[in-house]
Amino acid sequence: MDAVVKSLSDGEASQAESDKPISDRPTRAEAEAAVLTLLRWIGEDPAREGLLDTPKRVVRAYEELFAGYRDNPVEVLDRVFEEVEGYSDIVLVRDISFFSHCEHHMVPIIGKAHIAYFPEGGVVGLSKLARVVDVFARRLQTQEALTAQIADAINDTLRPRGLAIMLEAEHMCMAMRGIQKQGASTITTRFTGVFEEDPALQARFFMLIRE
Repeated sequence: MDAVVKSLSDGEASQAESDKPISDRPTRAEAEAAVLTLLRWIGEDPAREGLLDTPKRVVRAYEELFAGYRDNPVEVLDRVFEEVEGYSDIVLVRDISFFSHCEHHMVPIIGKAHIAYFPEGGVVGLSKLARVVDVFARRLQTQEALTAQIADAINDTLRPRGLAIMLEAEHMCMAMRGIQKQGASTITTRFTGVFEEDPALQARFFMLIRE
């Protein structure tokens, strides 16, 4: 039997509005000029052969690294499959790798996410959970805010009976500068619905992601 697909986009205009790209962003030429200024500020010679095209390359890289500002999580989670043969237990996707950038120093955050939920009326494609992580990770972030944003987007669109999220990440702002402690990881969690109400379900979640 073909799966029944339901759209969740109706009624989510407020979320979509908040994720619109900034309209008064500088031009590409202005962005490249800013990179040129930084090269000169650190003591480099932007005219040397290896750096001639660096401003252009950096701007192109930033378009990819921060693509999340152009993506809408509501659209990512828009399709729900309702034909699941009565399945109502945990759906878990673990070890979703991601990278982000610290909003304080603009250096990388590298980690993995684990997401579990109890369906309520349908399930979303598994790759969509990974994509919604990327939507928010590819922005300037703190790990705490990233965890909350992913959880809120899934809750607001999918409306599961319960949601559990755990992020584990290493912050290069801690490893490469300042205290310079490599290998330290930060863990953040968020539980909603039945996960928040039942510590046994939280324990089951932790057991499943550590198996």
